[in-house]
Amino acid sequence: MSAGQRTRMYADPAGVFLHDAILAACHRYAYRTAIVDTSCLGPSRRISYAEFGDLMQTAAKNLVAAGLKPGDIIAIYLSNSWEYAVAFHAAILAGCVPTLLNPSYREREVRYQLENSGAAALITDGPQIVDISLAGLPNLKHLFTTRHATCGSRHFAELLKPSSAHIPHPLQSSATTLAALPYSSGTTGLPKGVMLTHHNLLANCYQFLVPYEEGTFTQDEVALCFLPLYHIYGLNVILNPLLLVGGTNVLMPRFDCEKALALLASEEVTFLPVVPPVLNVLCNAAAEGRFPKNHCVRYTKSGAAPLAPELPRRFAELTGIRVRQGYGMTEASPVTHLGFLEPHLYRPDSIGQEVAETDCRIVTDSGVDAAPGEPGELVMRGPQFSSSYWKSPEATREVFRDGWYWSGDVAIRDEGGFYKIVDRRKEMIKYKGFPIAPAEVEAVLLEHPAVRDCGVIGLPDDAAGEIPCAFIVLNPTHTPETALETDLCGFVGERLTGYKQPRQVRFVSAIPRNPSGKILRKDLRATLLTK
Repeated sequence: MSAGQRTRMYADPAGVFLHDAILAACHRYAYRTAIVDTSCLGPSRRISYAEFGDLMQTAAKNLVAAGLKPGDIIAIYLSNSWEYAVAFHAAILAGCVPTLLNPSYREREVRYQLENSGAAALITDGPQIVDISLAGLPNLKHLFTTRHATCGSRHFAELLKPSSAHIPHPLQSSATTLAALPYSSGTTGLPKGVMLTHHNLLANCYQFLVPYEEGTFTQDEVALCFLPLYHIYGLNVILNPLLLVGGTNVLMPRFDCEKALALLASEEVTFLPVVPPVLNVLCNAAAEGRFPKNHCVRYTKSGAAPLAPELPRRFAELTGIRVRQGYGMTEASPVTHLGFLEPHLYRPDSIGQEVAETDCRIVTDSGVDAAPGEPGELVMRGPQFSSSYWKSPEATREVFRDGWYWSGDVAIRDEGGFYKIVDRRKEMIKYKGFPIAPAEVEAVLLEHPAVRDCGVIGLPDDAAGEIPCAFIVLNPTHTPETALETDLCGFVGERLTGYKQPRQVRFVSAIPRNPSGKILRKDLRATLLTK
């Protein structure tokens, strides 16, 4: 057994539904503050645990009264807000399955997820859908808007009126009942729904809430949550674990450096979850003397993208705050590895060790388990892992094999049992921690009349981690020019969320492909090195 290896969870998740665990916390911590919503006009809205439990149960009853049934998909298309948290937990209490949409999505992406998931209801806000057509979605029967109405919608406040409807009892076990359907691009292709059960989500919360380690959450924890709740990091590393232990979630709709710095001080924040680009921004703020001197932050956790080794050292030097790096993916609810804060185990340059009840292998190209220090693909299993993608049997077979999840990431494990991610076999581009599937961007580019063929890869970038770069083969009727580069980038930006837009365009005579037509992205990267 390696030093520091984790052996037990915060609690036993067996047979427990996530909504029951949250309601129990609402009763136990009734008078403590559960949510501080800073997105409200005027003063922040503060919601106690008792009020959150009441809102959650009332909204669940009204969803049932509206005709929604267990297993129905409810789409949530909102920025971080108290309504988001209530909608998610009311949906699962009603037996429904929330599917979570990025609030920056364009019409194309919104319609794809609504159609693919078969969503029966959409909870959003008027400005979110002002330019989006919801016509032609036969399953979509209900539309609720939170703060600004739109044609055909019911106000979210209607879900918060007294109701005599009864909340249904689960018909299946917590291990088989779906609790969330977040979408992930996985290793390649268009986004796929990740089928996460109540057991998956709750087990991962209990794995993250390590009861005997420095840094575990208590009821006095105050987390600043600007990471989006539609992302599994925001949902199940920040919101849900804090609610389970009686802590406080300070919600921001998006990261704003100056507002975040002010809230660190005014809300006496103790936990600061980040992604690497945000940590870099906060480092610069600290170097300029703008980071609060008398902060209460115990530690920060970085995830969603690789962390440059120098960054945590510099941040700790400037602020006195240690950095705990973690690793995971939507398919794992998401945490599989977590660093330590104990001085003798503090290794912020690594992703730490696996969480409790998680088995890991590092498999070499020859199919055998790697020796210490030898690279190979990280392969894992545990109670937090999904077992399949929604309506995607081929993608499921590709990564879920014989009970193991094949991550597509190349890792090494040292003699002490600490892991580092050293490369990526999968094609995903990570822009500021957000995943971009090259195939999705390529599909849009191919709709442009100037494009005959294309390939997209990620290029290293100091500020963003990676940026999308598009290689374009033009139709004979078009010529390469700067104006066309700008037009192509804008063409994608109008159809997909902004971070998926190519930041560079290279015109080439051909896209390298293998005999089956698959793009050889390594060859595309090699062309950059030869120029």
